Amino acid sequence: MASDKDFVLYVAEQIGLGSRLTYRKMFGEYALYLDDKVVAFVCDNSLFIKPSAAAETLAPDLPQAPPYPGAKNYPVADELLDDADELRRLVIETARLMPAPAPRKPRKRKPDTAAP
Repeated sequence: MASDKDFVLYVAEQIGLGSRLTYRKMFGEYALYLDDKVVAFVCDNSLFIKPSAAAETLAPDLPQAPPYPGAKNYPVADELLDDADELRRLVIETARLMPAPAPRKPRKRKPDTAAP
């Protein structure tokens, strides 16, 4: 089941980091980015935080489940949606521990194929 964009907007509002937090639709679900680092996924209208030492330390009791078939378990942070401060802290610490995104290669332009 695909996630609702309204739920993604609600999650972003609860996290409360403004334009630093972005999202991108992927296969009917969403990836959440903080400062261009993937920190979470929204799948089936649930919030899955990237596994890291931040989740183990700040939210060790969160239930674990795979966000999509074949994935490893991720902490499910739905219960933190009512505690914006804790959720924001978890997202910020998760981003701090994630590697910087790889630089994107410039797109190759297609040569003009029209004959003069």
